[in-house]
Amino acid sequence: MAVDNDRVEGSAKNIGGKIKEAAGKVTGDSKLQADGRSDQAEGKVQNAVGGIKDAIKGK
Repeated sequence: MAVDNDRVEGSAKNIGGKIKEAAGKVTGDSKLQADGRSDQAEGKVQNAVGGIKDAIKGK
């Protein structure tokens, strides 16, 4: 049985956010850093929602 899509998408968004934040630090772009942190937070929430769905389904 596969894990919930929210977990996969959330993890991908979290990783993408980390990359954005790092790129913002390297280039000195504070907006890109903030966008990266925001994406990470969204990814963590989405991953948590997927985890709850999996727990309800008994995975």
